[in-house]
Amino acid sequence: MQDKNFDKLAQKFAKNIYGTPKGEIRAAVLWRDLAPALANIGEKKLRILDAGGGFGYFSQKLARLGHEVVLCDISAEMLAQAKEQIEASPTPLAIQLIHAPIQALSVDNHGYFDIILCHAVVEWLVDAKTTMAGLISMLKPNGLFSLMFYNKEAMRFHALVSGNFDYVAADLKVRKKVKLTPTHPLYIQEVKGWFSDWHMSLISQSGVRVIHDYLKKSQPADFDYQKLLQMELEYSQREPYISLGRYVHFLGQSPAV
Repeated sequence: MQDKNFDKLAQKFAKNIYGTPKGEIRAAVLWRDLAPALANIGEKKLRILDAGGGFGYFSQKLARLGHEVVLCDISAEMLAQAKEQIEASPTPLAIQLIHAPIQALSVDNHGYFDIILCHAVVEWLVDAKTTMAGLISMLKPNGLFSLMFYNKEAMRFHALVSGNFDYVAADLKVRKKVKLTPTHPLYIQEVKGWFSDWHMSLISQSGVRVIHDYLKKSQPADFDYQKLLQMELEYSQREPYISLGRYVHFLGQSPAV
């Protein structure tokens, strides 16, 4: 088995990430979690790795704040989109593009980082924990690790409330894979175990799309998506809603020494 490369789906994938209400929710929850942690660090310029960051939505956002970013992705098409957007920026952005699998990154070649982002990547990896451990080795003491992963239990619950009982009985396995459905979803407790093994403290945890994916298919014409976003932010850090998030975001901090 091979890790997923989105070259053939780059346009569709980019649009699905941030060009829809669910993309707005994703961006808002992640930034809500990251902003206070950045503020606590202070005004200094940071080295940030966006591992598997696609066209670099957060790479560009962080570079606009004056930070130095390394954006790595296995997809040449995604990085081509990133390059086009970076060059179109009205202000120069300090972003280095690396076309490679994130497993190829190393301290010897790329140094250490104050913050490492890895969003919606692990659920496409054959050996996610080993790959994440490799990223963690590049984190400075007291560094921040932002990991967002596809929640297998939420995947099951969504299938249940949709009446897809045969799919649940088959342990969420189908003969024909949907191209944008992650191949290796993860359980929350499994990922918490990783953080424990890495001796990494968990600063915050949030569910991403704790409401959106369970809405009825038909909504009234005057449905207020801004109200939905407000409710997503309000409930995303409460249980049982965290555990129902289609994705879950963990923000961890590495040991001081």
